[in-house]
Amino acid sequence: MTPPSATCLERRPDGEALGRRAMSQPLQLGLDDLLGDLRYARKSVDLGRLALLAYCEVRRWARMAGEGELAAHASAMITRVPYANREEFLAQVDDLIAELARAGH
Repeated sequence: MTPPSATCLERRPDGEALGRRAMSQPLQLGLDDLLGDLRYARKSVDLGRLALLAYCEVRRWARMAGEGELAAHASAMITRVPYANREEFLAQVDDLIAELARAGH
């Protein structure tokens, strides 16, 4: 069940989606902090920190926000077959950051 503080689609009485409801302030602040941490670690090319943030913090935030696909993406980034090189991992991190930023808007 999606937490009441999570971003979710509001629906009309006939069931058609109206749009996203604003997320709670604690979730938004957590997202802002998480994006800041990810961007700093990405700029510093801190691979260990990026892996930790993706696997632990992004998954935790995504689950609290009811963003199951985002949580699954973050998990798969770390648990799937090893990356061929650093650039491949960093490209996945860039995608995750973009996806996380879209979740907040």
